Amino acid sequence: MGIKNMQITVLVDNNTLIGRYFQGEPALSFLIEENGKNILFDTGYSDAFINNARKMGINLYDLDYVVLSHGHLDHTWGLSSLIKLFTEATYEKISFNRPIIIAHPMAFASKSKNELKEVGSILSDNKISRSFNLNLSKNPLWITEKLVFLGEVERTNKFEGHRVMGQIHLESQTNEDDYMKDDTAIAYKSTKGIVIITGCSHSGICNIIEQAKDVCQDNRVLDVIGGFHLLNPPSEQMKFTLDYFKKLKPETLHPCHCTDLYSKIALSQVANIKEVGIGLRIEY
Repeated sequence: MGIKNMQITVLVDNNTLIGRYFQGEPALSFLIEENGKNILFDTGYSDAFINNARKMGINLYDLDYVVLSHGHLDHTWGLSSLIKLFTEATYEKISFNRPIIIAHPMAFASKSKNELKEVGSILSDNKISRSFNLNLSKNPLWITEKLVFLGEVERTNKFEGHRVMGQIHLESQTNEDDYMKDDTAIAYKSTKGIVIITGCSHSGICNIIEQAKDVCQDNRVLDVIGGFHLLNPPSEQMKFTLDYFKKLKPETLHPCHCTDLYSKIALSQVANIKEVGIGLRIEY
């Protein structure tokens, strides 16, 4: 690995790039390389991120951190496959780093939605701590001098981030409406502005950007890549989101995963939209 600037490689997305033969799934996983650190951002749903990384010649034994955007199955269930990878490496005497997992404290809570009895992490934080060191934080956490975990996102906009996403089941044996307090993102401070890396943006893509601007003390947005959670959004939410991006004037947007075609077309009217698929590599 070893990249001078920050580089993002898409390991898992709903789509693959034309001419690239990777395994796609409705999930997300990125590899971020910055200042000599290797960060896996989300793990997708299965072992697809491992298989795709292997095809790209990427060594996941060198991970320093695993950052989780939130606790849903399409972003965390691949953790089981990562544990298997390291378990087999131990048997085969293959050396590997034991990465630190960074996430919101509620990221490993059990979650349900309608008839689906478990859409959250299938591993508890206690179980995961046997394989990884955990750093669970509601507050922003700097991973490197330029890369920051944004922590719990403040919901300042009335038009997004207030939807109930099923139920969350807490250790106190209480069940609550799940407003996805664990949903967060990463921001990178480049010389040209902030790059924001999102998982699903349940907390609101505009809320996330505002938090990144505040934490990084920079109002310039170079790029936003990841899921914007615009899946047949209410017309009011779409209107205010478009107004927001029109004023923001980001240099580029890379919406993917949970962003539908209609929303991408709408966003293309106010911003420079780029295609995303497995195998995409961007350096900032």
